[in-house]
Amino acid sequence: MAGRFQLGVDTFGDVTQSADDTLHSHAHTLRAVVSEAVLADQVGIDAFGVGEHHRRDFSISAPEVVLAAIACKTERMLLGSAVTVLSTDDPVRVFERFSTLDAVSNGRAEVILGRGSFTESYPLFGFDLADYDALFEERLAIFAALLKGGPVTWSGRTRAPLTGQTVYPPIEHGRLRTWVGVGGTPQSVVRAARYGLPLTLAIIGGSPQRFRPYVDLYLKSLEEFGHPVQPIAVHSPGHVAETDEQAREDLWPHYETMIARIGAERGWPPPTRQQFDREAGPDGALCVGAPDTVAAKIIRTAQALDLSRFNMKYSHGTLPHDKAMRSIELFGTKVAPGVRDELIKL
Repeated sequence: MAGRFQLGVDTFGDVTQSADDTLHSHAHTLRAVVSEAVLADQVGIDAFGVGEHHRRDFSISAPEVVLAAIACKTERMLLGSAVTVLSTDDPVRVFERFSTLDAVSNGRAEVILGRGSFTESYPLFGFDLADYDALFEERLAIFAALLKGGPVTWSGRTRAPLTGQTVYPPIEHGRLRTWVGVGGTPQSVVRAARYGLPLTLAIIGGSPQRFRPYVDLYLKSLEEFGHPVQPIAVHSPGHVAETDEQAREDLWPHYETMIARIGAERGWPPPTRQQFDREAGPDGALCVGAPDTVAAKIIRTAQALDLSRFNMKYSHGTLPHDKAMRSIELFGTKVAPGVRDELIKL
């Protein structure tokens, strides 16, 4: 973990609950996300990520637009996607949008490329789920070529060919910070290593330590492909409050509603409080608790997986904006310094 360990926060723009228990509009939620990002910048968080979705419970379908609005009101933190669903987008347009964001934010843009955990974008944009693997493989190949700069020539099955074409605007300095988001399959890990791109592991359930074999596979594959060691990040849900009990009580009703809704779509059993408490405990994926509790869990995860960054998803279904704001504040002012102080000793 050479260099300064980075702490980021992510959101999907989850549609939140108002004081009278009604849902806010998507527009209201988007404006709240911008204010959450401003606070994150002010309290010293290193990176702010917004995830792309195309469904009723999440408000962010155009990450780059939201990030451009945030760029105008922040000064220092990195601004990225969490994730961009590359499979159902055009890699040239994705690169153009993020290179534009990089320009207007003075070099603060980054992108996490992935396939996403939802499939609504496939019918929405006219893609066939049967092409799930081929779409991502070909689009990632194009994007990797674009990262090198200069004219690109490519041909494949899922998109019109490119013949010595250059994409504008170019990145002003260096190259666009690009990660590959992985849910936990060996093939995805090896693919990220093949292109020499940094890896983000989405850990939303179970012990983070079970991902160590994927880290080992990634590092071994980088070496075999002749690439230098790259950063590894983790994206996991979390919520910070003054005490462990308050954090769990804040989060549980909103987490329960969110998981029950998604689970009903996927055939999962209803969530239980016992399961939630286990995930929020020392060996689970949820970083929920007082600042010291959350910091300790992040430190353990960082050490176990050789991380360079930890991204906490602070939004959870209908969790109200004020509680999300307090979580961000505590994460930046209490959790992040504690994590950095400990990991700098390694």
